[in-house]
Amino acid sequence: MRAVLLLAALALARPALGYDANGVALGAGEPEVKKAFPSARCKPLEWKTDAADRRCDDGQTSFGGVRAKVTFYLKAGAIEAFDVRFDSGDLELVKRHLRARYGKPLAEATESIARREGEDRKVFKMRWERNAERAVLTAPLGRKRASLEVSRGSFPDEVYRVR
Repeated sequence: MRAVLLLAALALARPALGYDANGVALGAGEPEVKKAFPSARCKPLEWKTDAADRRCDDGQTSFGGVRAKVTFYLKAGAIEAFDVRFDSGDLELVKRHLRARYGKPLAEATESIARREGEDRKVFKMRWERNAERAVLTAPLGRKRASLEVSRGSFPDEVYRVR
């Protein structure tokens, strides 16, 4: 009995199994997007790709308590990916939100990208992975915008491969 209670407590303490934006997870459909993001505009994707056939954009929303813009990419009615863009000044709030929502990241680091001229560019990254799903928070230091990209399957490799 004690072991069952312990397992139940651990299950409740574990973050949600899927990656989501305001409750809309990978695999959900357009109706869920419209319900959670009433001002989202959905339309066919502007280019032919095997990764998605529709997109839904909301230019004024809140994510983790900060102002953000979100785009959902759908294929055959299901969300394959989404990205959230926000002001990098809100990075700490978003990091806290993601740790609470997605759990401990698989990796967290500031990378230095060498440049031929000028100073190296520094980019903060956090990464989560579960099965074939991934979430990557990227914040180029010294830049205005940061983003969270969440996807499943081969979406990152396929989305801009025009068919």
